[in-house]
Amino acid sequence: MDSSDTPQQPPRRNSLEAWAAKRERRRESDHWITGTRRVILLPDGGGAAHLHPDAPRLLLERQGDTGGWAPVGVAADHAEAAARLSNPTAGSAT
Repeated sequence: MDSSDTPQQPPRRNSLEAWAAKRERRRESDHWITGTRRVILLPDGGGAAHLHPDAPRLLLERQGDTGGWAPVGVAADHAEAAARLSNPTAGSAT
């Protein structure tokens, strides 16, 4: 019996292939958890968003082809940013 007739064995438990498969599953689930839209606080020095509810925020969306984040607009304050996160067509990007 030659080697082409033998069934494929699953990767060994500690193999690089097993690690890569596990990592890819984790990355897919992390992508689902983190979503496709994010907001970044814009004032100098950053800080906690809850300390600056009236500060402008940069709106980002995940790019499907690269997986990176691209800016899609600016929200005037926390309320507008929250509305844009839940409904991306709400409000207007400036």
